[in-house]
Amino acid sequence: MRGVKKKNLPKKICLVCSREFAWRKKWRKDWQEVLYCSKLCKKRKQLI
Repeated sequence: MRGVKKKNLPKKICLVCSREFAWRKKWRKDWQEVLYCSKLCKKRKQLI
């Protein structure tokens, strides 16, 4: 994803809070598996 402008990054919707979040470099290897926008939302999914 080198050279891609921030406004053109892939986006997803968080399953817990329904917020839109964009691709991040740390997710480059497992973007397909990312479902939550943050660690907090990942924890909250267990409470629901």
